[in-house]
Amino acid sequence: MKIDFEHKQSAHCENGVVSNLMRFNGYQVSEPMVFGIGSGLLFCYIPFVKINYAPLITYRAMAGFIFSRFAKRVGIKIKREKFKDPKKARERLDENLKGNNPVGLQVGVYNLVYFPDEYRFHFNAHNLVVYGKENGQYLISDPVMQHVTTLTEKELEKVRYAKGAFAPKGHMYYPVAFPETLDLKKAIVKGIRHTCREMLAPVPIVGAKGVKTVAKLIRKWPKKHGTKKANHYLGQVVRMQEEIGTGGGGFRYIYAAFLQESSKILGNDRLAELSREMTEIGDQWRDFALDASRIYKNRSVHTDAYNKVADQLEAIGNREAAFFGKLKKAI
Repeated sequence: MKIDFEHKQSAHCENGVVSNLMRFNGYQVSEPMVFGIGSGLLFCYIPFVKINYAPLITYRAMAGFIFSRFAKRVGIKIKREKFKDPKKARERLDENLKGNNPVGLQVGVYNLVYFPDEYRFHFNAHNLVVYGKENGQYLISDPVMQHVTTLTEKELEKVRYAKGAFAPKGHMYYPVAFPETLDLKKAIVKGIRHTCREMLAPVPIVGAKGVKTVAKLIRKWPKKHGTKKANHYLGQVVRMQEEIGTGGGGFRYIYAAFLQESSKILGNDRLAELSREMTEIGDQWRDFALDASRIYKNRSVHTDAYNKVADQLEAIGNREAAFFGKLKKAI
Protein backbone atom coordinates (compact mmCIF):
# COMPACT_ATOMS: atom_id res chain seq x y z
CA MET A 1 0.00 0.00 0.00
CA LYS A 2 1.48 3.25 -1.20
CA ILE A 3 -0.32 6.58 -0.93
CA ASP A 4 0.13 9.09 -3.76
CA PHE A 5 1.97 11.56 -1.53
CA GLU A 6 4.19 14.39 -2.77
CA HIS A 7 7.46 14.71 -0.85
CA LYS A 8 8.82 18.23 -0.68
CA GLN A 9 12.00 19.06 1.20
CA SER A 10 11.78 21.78 3.83
CA ALA A 11 14.09 23.59 6.22
CA HIS A 12 12.40 22.34 9.39
CA CYS A 13 10.69 19.05 10.13
CA GLU A 14 7.37 20.05 11.74
CA ASN A 15 6.71 22.89 9.28
CA GLY A 16 7.49 20.54 6.43
CA VAL A 17 5.23 17.78 7.72
CA VAL A 18 2.31 20.18 8.10
CA SER A 19 2.86 21.86 4.74
CA ASN A 20 3.12 18.49 2.96
CA LEU A 21 0.03 17.10 4.71
CA MET A 22 -1.89 20.25 3.78
CA ARG A 23 -0.80 19.90 0.16
CA PHE A 24 -1.94 16.27 0.15
CA ASN A 25 -5.38 17.45 1.29
CA GLY A 26 -5.61 20.11 -1.42
CA TYR A 27 -4.39 23.24 0.38
CA GLN A 28 -1.30 25.07 -0.81
CA VAL A 29 0.30 26.46 2.34
CA SER A 30 4.01 27.24 2.39
CA GLU A 31 6.42 26.17 5.11
CA PRO A 32 7.01 29.79 6.28
CA MET A 33 3.25 30.38 6.49
CA VAL A 34 2.82 27.28 8.68
CA PHE A 35 5.69 28.41 10.89
CA GLY A 36 4.46 31.99 11.27
CA ILE A 37 0.78 31.23 11.84
CA GLY A 38 1.81 28.46 14.25
CA SER A 39 4.02 30.92 16.19
CA GLY A 40 7.01 28.65 15.84
CA LEU A 41 9.67 31.27 16.53
CA LEU A 42 10.89 31.29 20.12
CA PHE A 43 13.94 31.47 22.35
CA CYS A 44 13.93 29.72 25.70
CA TYR A 45 16.73 28.74 28.08
CA ILE A 46 15.68 25.81 30.29
CA PRO A 47 18.50 25.08 32.78
CA PHE A 48 16.61 22.35 34.65
CA VAL A 49 16.25 20.18 31.50
CA LYS A 50 19.46 18.59 30.25
CA ILE A 51 20.14 17.42 26.70
CA ASN A 52 23.52 15.74 26.18
CA TYR A 53 24.54 16.80 29.70
CA ALA A 54 24.00 20.51 29.05
CA PRO A 55 21.07 22.90 29.68
CA LEU A 56 18.36 22.87 27.02
CA ILE A 57 18.12 25.88 24.75
CA THR A 58 15.29 25.96 22.23
CA TYR A 59 14.82 28.29 19.29
CA ARG A 60 11.36 27.00 18.42
CA ALA A 61 8.04 26.20 20.00
CA MET A 62 7.72 22.81 21.68
CA ALA A 63 7.14 19.89 19.30
CA GLY A 64 3.49 19.72 18.24
CA PHE A 65 2.64 23.31 19.16
CA ILE A 66 3.19 24.68 15.64
CA PHE A 67 0.66 22.30 14.06
CA SER A 68 -1.84 22.70 16.92
CA ARG A 69 -1.75 26.50 16.76
CA PHE A 70 -1.81 26.56 12.96
CA ALA A 71 -4.78 24.19 12.85
CA LYS A 72 -6.77 26.14 15.44
CA ARG A 73 -6.14 29.48 13.73
CA VAL A 74 -7.14 28.34 10.24
CA GLY A 75 -10.05 26.12 11.35
CA ILE A 76 -8.60 22.63 10.87
CA LYS A 77 -9.27 19.75 13.23
CA ILE A 78 -6.43 17.35 13.95
CA LYS A 79 -6.28 14.04 15.76
CA ARG A 80 -3.38 13.06 18.01
CA GLU A 81 -2.78 9.62 19.48
CA LYS A 82 -0.19 8.05 21.77
CA PHE A 83 0.12 4.39 22.63
CA LYS A 84 1.63 2.50 25.54
CA ASP A 85 1.69 -0.65 23.43
CA PRO A 86 3.95 -0.53 20.33
CA LYS A 87 1.81 -3.23 18.70
CA LYS A 88 -1.30 -1.05 18.91
CA ALA A 89 0.70 1.91 17.62
CA ARG A 90 1.74 -0.11 14.58
CA GLU A 91 -1.82 -1.37 14.00
CA ARG A 92 -3.29 2.15 14.09
CA LEU A 93 -0.61 3.37 11.71
CA ASP A 94 -1.36 0.54 9.30
CA GLU A 95 -5.10 1.28 9.50
CA ASN A 96 -4.51 4.85 8.43
CA LEU A 97 -2.25 3.82 5.58
CA LYS A 98 -4.88 1.34 4.32
CA GLY A 99 -7.38 4.21 4.49
CA ASN A 100 -5.19 6.34 2.20
CA ASN A 101 -4.29 8.66 5.06
CA PRO A 102 -0.61 9.68 5.44
CA VAL A 103 0.34 10.18 9.08
CA GLY A 104 2.73 12.50 10.89
CA LEU A 105 4.92 10.95 13.57
CA GLN A 106 7.09 12.37 16.35
CA VAL A 107 10.28 10.34 16.65
CA GLY A 108 13.73 10.24 18.20
CA VAL A 109 16.70 11.19 16.01
CA TYR A 110 19.41 8.97 17.50
CA ASN A 111 18.27 5.73 15.85
CA LEU A 112 17.17 7.13 12.48
CA VAL A 113 19.41 4.96 10.33
CA TYR A 114 19.16 7.19 7.25
CA PHE A 115 20.55 10.21 9.14
CA PRO A 116 24.30 10.90 8.83
CA ASP A 117 26.14 9.81 11.98
CA GLU A 118 27.04 13.39 12.96
CA TYR A 119 23.34 14.29 13.18
CA ARG A 120 22.29 11.27 15.21
CA PHE A 121 22.13 12.28 18.84
CA HIS A 122 19.52 12.09 21.60
CA PHE A 123 16.73 14.42 20.50
CA ASN A 124 13.13 13.21 20.56
CA ALA A 125 11.19 16.02 18.86
CA HIS A 126 11.76 15.18 15.19
CA ASN A 127 8.80 14.85 12.81
CA LEU A 128 8.24 12.85 9.64
CA VAL A 129 5.42 11.44 7.50
CA VAL A 130 4.68 7.76 6.84
CA TYR A 131 2.87 7.43 3.51
CA GLY A 132 2.86 3.70 2.84
CA LYS A 133 4.16 0.21 3.53
CA GLU A 134 5.64 -2.25 1.07
CA ASN A 135 7.31 -5.60 1.73
CA GLY A 136 7.51 -4.94 5.47
CA GLN A 137 9.15 -1.54 4.92
CA TYR A 138 7.47 1.73 5.88
CA LEU A 139 7.71 4.49 3.27
CA ILE A 140 9.07 7.61 4.92
CA SER A 141 8.83 11.23 3.83
CA ASP A 142 11.21 13.06 6.13
CA PRO A 143 10.92 16.72 5.08
CA VAL A 144 14.50 17.61 6.00
CA MET A 145 15.81 14.95 3.59
CA GLN A 146 16.10 15.48 -0.15
CA HIS A 147 14.52 12.16 -1.07
CA VAL A 148 12.02 9.72 0.44
CA THR A 149 13.37 6.70 2.29
CA THR A 150 12.23 3.59 4.19
CA LEU A 151 12.38 2.08 7.67
CA THR A 152 11.70 -1.50 8.74
CA GLU A 153 9.01 -2.20 11.34
CA LYS A 154 11.68 -2.61 14.03
CA GLU A 155 13.53 0.55 13.01
CA LEU A 156 10.36 2.64 13.04
CA GLU A 157 9.23 1.21 16.38
CA LYS A 158 12.62 2.05 17.89
CA VAL A 159 12.41 5.75 16.97
CA ARG A 160 8.71 5.99 17.91
CA TYR A 161 9.58 4.70 21.38
CA ALA A 162 12.86 6.50 21.97
CA LYS A 163 13.62 7.13 25.64
CA GLY A 164 14.61 10.35 27.40
CA ALA A 165 13.37 13.95 27.44
CA PHE A 166 10.27 14.55 25.31
CA ALA A 167 9.87 10.81 24.63
CA PRO A 168 7.39 10.47 21.72
CA LYS A 169 5.52 7.44 23.14
CA GLY A 170 4.26 6.40 19.72
CA HIS A 171 2.86 9.85 18.99
CA MET A 172 1.03 10.09 15.66
CA TYR A 173 -1.11 12.90 14.28
CA TYR A 174 -3.08 13.88 11.17
CA PRO A 175 -5.79 16.35 10.07
CA VAL A 176 -9.36 15.06 10.06
CA ALA A 177 -11.54 18.06 9.06
CA PHE A 178 -11.05 21.21 6.98
CA PRO A 179 -12.97 24.43 6.33
CA GLU A 180 -14.05 25.31 2.79
CA THR A 181 -11.41 28.04 2.68
CA LEU A 182 -8.55 29.01 4.97
CA ASP A 183 -8.86 32.50 6.49
CA LEU A 184 -5.16 33.31 6.43
CA LYS A 185 -5.51 37.03 7.23
CA LYS A 186 -6.88 36.60 10.75
CA ALA A 187 -4.60 33.62 11.36
CA ILE A 188 -1.50 35.63 10.37
CA VAL A 189 -2.36 38.45 12.79
CA LYS A 190 -2.98 35.99 15.65
CA GLY A 191 0.27 34.18 14.91
CA ILE A 192 2.31 37.39 14.88
CA ARG A 193 0.76 38.70 18.10
CA HIS A 194 1.50 35.43 19.88
CA THR A 195 5.14 35.46 18.76
CA CYS A 196 5.59 39.10 19.81
CA ARG A 197 4.09 38.32 23.21
CA GLU A 198 6.53 35.45 23.80
CA MET A 199 9.61 37.20 22.44
CA LEU A 200 8.87 40.28 24.57
CA ALA A 201 7.94 38.29 27.69
CA PRO A 202 9.17 39.86 30.97
CA VAL A 203 10.82 36.58 31.97
CA PRO A 204 14.62 36.18 32.12
CA ILE A 205 14.72 32.81 30.34
CA VAL A 206 12.25 33.51 27.49
CA GLY A 207 12.42 35.58 24.33
CA ALA A 208 14.83 38.48 23.90
CA LYS A 209 15.48 38.56 27.64
CA GLY A 210 16.40 34.89 27.49
CA VAL A 211 18.97 35.61 24.78
CA LYS A 212 20.59 38.25 26.99
CA THR A 213 20.52 35.89 29.99
CA VAL A 214 22.50 33.28 28.05
CA ALA A 215 24.96 36.01 26.98
CA LYS A 216 25.60 36.79 30.65
CA LEU A 217 26.07 33.12 31.46
CA ILE A 218 28.59 32.63 28.65
CA ARG A 219 30.83 35.25 30.27
CA LYS A 220 30.83 33.23 33.51
CA TRP A 221 31.24 29.70 32.16
CA PRO A 222 35.07 29.53 31.82
CA LYS A 223 35.73 30.56 35.42
CA LYS A 224 32.71 28.80 36.88
CA HIS A 225 32.99 25.45 35.06
CA GLY A 226 36.49 25.27 33.60
CA THR A 227 37.46 25.10 29.94
CA LYS A 228 36.17 21.62 29.14
CA LYS A 229 32.67 22.13 30.50
CA ALA A 230 32.47 25.71 29.24
CA ASN A 231 33.32 24.50 25.74
CA HIS A 232 30.71 21.76 26.02
CA TYR A 233 28.04 24.24 27.09
CA LEU A 234 28.95 26.67 24.32
CA GLY A 235 28.88 23.80 21.85
CA GLN A 236 25.38 22.98 23.07
CA VAL A 237 24.20 26.52 22.33
CA VAL A 238 25.48 26.23 18.76
CA ARG A 239 24.31 22.62 18.29
CA MET A 240 20.76 23.52 19.31
CA GLN A 241 20.97 26.54 17.01
CA GLU A 242 22.44 24.98 13.89
CA GLU A 243 21.74 21.24 13.99
CA ILE A 244 18.30 20.88 15.59
CA GLY A 245 15.93 21.66 12.74
CA THR A 246 17.24 24.99 11.51
CA GLY A 247 17.93 26.67 14.81
CA GLY A 248 18.43 30.32 15.60
CA GLY A 249 19.59 31.70 12.26
CA GLY A 250 17.53 29.43 10.04
CA PHE A 251 14.31 30.02 11.94
CA ARG A 252 14.85 33.79 11.54
CA TYR A 253 15.14 33.31 7.78
CA ILE A 254 11.94 31.29 7.71
CA TYR A 255 10.18 33.94 9.77
CA ALA A 256 11.47 36.63 7.40
CA ALA A 257 9.93 34.69 4.50
CA PHE A 258 6.67 34.47 6.45
CA LEU A 259 6.60 38.25 6.96
CA GLN A 260 7.35 38.80 3.26
CA GLU A 261 4.49 36.51 2.23
CA SER A 262 2.18 38.03 4.86
CA SER A 263 2.89 41.58 3.66
CA LYS A 264 1.26 40.70 0.32
CA ILE A 265 -1.72 38.88 1.85
CA LEU A 266 -2.42 41.72 4.32
CA GLY A 267 -1.38 44.55 2.01
CA ASN A 268 1.04 45.77 4.68
CA ASP A 269 4.33 47.11 3.29
CA ARG A 270 5.73 47.54 6.79
CA LEU A 271 5.92 43.75 7.14
CA ALA A 272 8.10 43.59 4.02
CA GLU A 273 10.50 46.09 5.61
CA LEU A 274 10.60 44.08 8.82
CA SER A 275 11.18 40.93 6.79
CA ARG A 276 14.46 42.40 5.55
CA GLU A 277 15.47 43.34 9.09
CA MET A 278 14.73 39.82 10.35
CA THR A 279 17.00 38.45 7.63
CA GLU A 280 19.78 40.69 8.96
CA ILE A 281 19.15 39.35 12.47
CA GLY A 282 19.42 35.82 11.08
CA ASP A 283 22.81 36.76 9.66
CA GLN A 284 23.89 37.93 13.12
CA TRP A 285 22.87 34.57 14.60
CA ARG A 286 24.93 32.75 11.98
CA ASP A 287 27.96 34.98 12.66
CA PHE A 288 27.63 34.23 16.38
CA ALA A 289 27.46 30.47 15.71
CA LEU A 290 30.56 30.59 13.52
CA ASP A 291 32.62 32.55 16.06
CA ALA A 292 31.41 30.40 18.97
CA SER A 293 32.27 27.19 17.10
CA ARG A 294 35.82 28.44 16.59
CA ILE A 295 36.18 28.77 20.36
CA TYR A 296 35.04 25.29 21.36
CA LYS A 297 36.66 23.52 18.40
CA ASN A 298 40.00 25.15 19.15
CA ARG A 299 39.40 24.58 22.87
CA SER A 300 40.15 28.23 23.65
CA VAL A 301 40.98 29.03 27.28
CA HIS A 302 40.91 32.79 26.79
CA THR A 303 38.13 34.44 28.77
CA ASP A 304 38.16 37.34 26.33
CA ALA A 305 37.03 35.02 23.52
CA TYR A 306 33.93 34.13 25.53
CA ASN A 307 33.28 37.80 26.25
CA LYS A 308 33.38 38.61 22.54
CA VAL A 309 30.75 36.04 21.56
CA ALA A 310 28.71 37.09 24.62
CA ASP A 311 28.82 40.66 23.26
CA GLN A 312 27.48 39.35 19.94
CA LEU A 313 24.66 37.48 21.65
CA GLU A 314 23.75 40.44 23.84
CA ALA A 315 23.54 42.65 20.74
CA ILE A 316 21.20 40.11 19.13
CA GLY A 317 19.00 40.11 22.22
CA ASN A 318 18.76 43.90 22.19
CA ARG A 319 17.99 43.96 18.48
CA GLU A 320 15.29 41.29 18.77
CA ALA A 321 13.65 43.18 21.65
CA ALA A 322 13.48 46.28 19.44
CA PHE A 323 12.38 44.28 16.39
CA PHE A 324 9.40 42.58 18.03
CA GLY A 325 8.33 45.88 19.54
CA LYS A 326 8.17 47.29 15.98
CA LEU A 327 6.44 44.18 14.65
CA LYS A 328 3.78 44.42 17.36
CA LYS A 329 3.00 47.98 16.29
CA ALA A 330 3.00 47.03 12.60
CA ILE A 331 -0.11 44.87 12.96
